[in-house]
Amino acid sequence: MVTSTTRRSFLFGAATAPLLASRTMAQAGFPSRPIRIVIGFPPGGGIDILARLIAPKMSERLGRPVVVENRPGANGLIATQGVAQSEPDGHTILFGTTGNLAVNPVLYAGRPGMNMEREFAPLSHVASLAFVLVVNPSVPAKSLKELIEVVKARPEQNFFGSSGNGGLPHLSGELLNLQAGIRAVHVPYRGSSPAMTGLISGQVQFLFDALAIAQPHIEAGHIRALATTGPKRIAALPDVPLAKETLPNFEVVNWYGMVVRAGTPAAIVSRLQQEVAHALRQPDVAQRAASLGLDLVGSTAERFAGFQREEIAKWGEVIRTAKIKVE
Repeated sequence: MVTSTTRRSFLFGAATAPLLASRTMAQAGFPSRPIRIVIGFPPGGGIDILARLIAPKMSERLGRPVVVENRPGANGLIATQGVAQSEPDGHTILFGTTGNLAVNPVLYAGRPGMNMEREFAPLSHVASLAFVLVVNPSVPAKSLKELIEVVKARPEQNFFGSSGNGGLPHLSGELLNLQAGIRAVHVPYRGSSPAMTGLISGQVQFLFDALAIAQPHIEAGHIRALATTGPKRIAALPDVPLAKETLPNFEVVNWYGMVVRAGTPAAIVSRLQQEVAHALRQPDVAQRAASLGLDLVGSTAERFAGFQREEIAKWGEVIRTAKIKVE
């Protein structure tokens, strides 16, 4: 005799079988066309270099071209909104930074593509990159502690540059203001290179930026490194102390992460995550990443989801406290 429980189980299985079959077929047929890795920044930066290292490794194993597409503009906003409108089938990946995956959702809250949990599915935390705090040599400070003292002595008469309003280098300076109790004035530039030129020429006294951008100028003696912002010292600058050695709670890590459109089948998300992790384990990728000061991660989607939520909360608090707004 068929019990009611058995009958319900049979009916449930019959109802879900087509869905499971369709998902299996979708996974089996994936990818069915080229995969795009979309980046919201111009070619040549650290994230672009890493994407172009990962792409051919993924292509070899997936059997389809994996191409990198640059859609710069608005601190990654244009690329993020574009991917938010793509098909949820895993063929379009957004490769973003802290800026467009954790900062923009606060700065541009309410705009299309800015609800990370509703509009995107996490794929992987790919890499992390600490910043370097550098000063113009004319600044009478040889340490972060001394820089804080210099700025405290002349409130609002010292300036820090950044690659643009609302970007992570900008927020790093605001975080320093908040934690050190100082008032340095922000000067936004149109990118990291102009900001570095402003620092070297003395238009601004200090700034935070990536090692790849700062190191040539440090080695040339054009600027001086005072601290790095990560949880551990940077191998390329072993004698430069951590900012948290002076300010225990000061830690800034610019990270790179991948997401896909919400609704992408879990099996496809898992497959893509595995391919990204495999690419990051290749010796040539690891070697080039190390030269850029990158720590490769390759986390699971679940770990990345939790990490991203924490980062959105952290930078949201800085944005609200410093009253940062963008037009």
